[in-house]
Amino acid sequence: MVIRSVYGTTSVEWFLIFAIGTILVTRLYLQVTGYPQVGGGTLHIAHALWGGALMMLALVTGWLFLGPATRIIAIVMGGIGFGLFLDEVGKFVTKDNDYFYGPSAEIMYVLVVLILLIGRIVRDVKRPSEAEALANAAAIIADGVAHGLPPRRREQAEDFLTLAGDRGADPEMLGHLRALLEAGSESPDRLMRLRDRAAALIPGFVRSPRWVTFFGWMLAISSVGTVIVGGLSFYFDGTRRGDVEIYLELSRNATATWILLVSGVVTMMLSLPAMIARRRTAGVWPLRSLRIAALVFTLSNALVDFALDGFGALFNLAIGLCALAVMTYHLGRQVTTSTVPGDELRV
Repeated sequence: MVIRSVYGTTSVEWFLIFAIGTILVTRLYLQVTGYPQVGGGTLHIAHALWGGALMMLALVTGWLFLGPATRIIAIVMGGIGFGLFLDEVGKFVTKDNDYFYGPSAEIMYVLVVLILLIGRIVRDVKRPSEAEALANAAAIIADGVAHGLPPRRREQAEDFLTLAGDRGADPEMLGHLRALLEAGSESPDRLMRLRDRAAALIPGFVRSPRWVTFFGWMLAISSVGTVIVGGLSFYFDGTRRGDVEIYLELSRNATATWILLVSGVVTMMLSLPAMIARRRTAGVWPLRSLRIAALVFTLSNALVDFALDGFGALFNLAIGLCALAVMTYHLGRQVTTSTVPGDELRV
């Protein structure tokens, strides 16, 4: 049986954040410094090698040591290493080792999106089973035995034990795990303190629920426009020169057109009902639907932008990610107040 980890999706997302940040920093550094080469004579030590070394160190660190600090170190090293490796993908797919190969941005983007979607699908596919609740509670308790637990993690372990009990777990096993949980020492929650300090720096108006309404309706309206643009691009071909350049540009790329149409339809089906339901229910499903809509819309439209403009699509991608961040922030706040155990695996 495959057991999902409570740390899994968050670890994957931070891994990708470090990877993407490394790619952007590397490209900027190389452009500013004139693309220097490490080595001499016939040697050229590509930064993909440094990336492979960091990914190897991340794996070895994760195998040798236990604890939350080890996980964080492995995520950081692995993400930076993966970013350095992925940045040179153009060299690996071309005969002439072309670092500036045009579709490199698309390859990087598609791979990152696939990893992100797989992580989210694995997390959201179903609620935690009895075995998953027990295994995740035991993993948290093991951290507490070795390093102590902050109150937040202790409550999370207790929630998993309660969920396992509701689903018919062995009472004797639950008793042993609860005894270990109570025997563990308490530790300061440094991660939450850092997060709270970072959140305190965000202006209050940015955390306002009005942004959910703004971005929600923006998604709904934009999705309708996307469907219209995608449909018109079939009409504006090489023989019809309309006034709007985007139609002509899209008409030369049938794949981009179909991506726009499908993403527009899916986003519209997710965002419109959610925005209407937000006025009628206090449940979390409208926010979940809006977050998925923001994810679909951002990723699919950014894919088209990358296909047409390469790295020039980063600005539009940043705007889309802002919408996704707003939905995720407010969904997290609402689920935090939820009394349903096990939601940590699905936020």
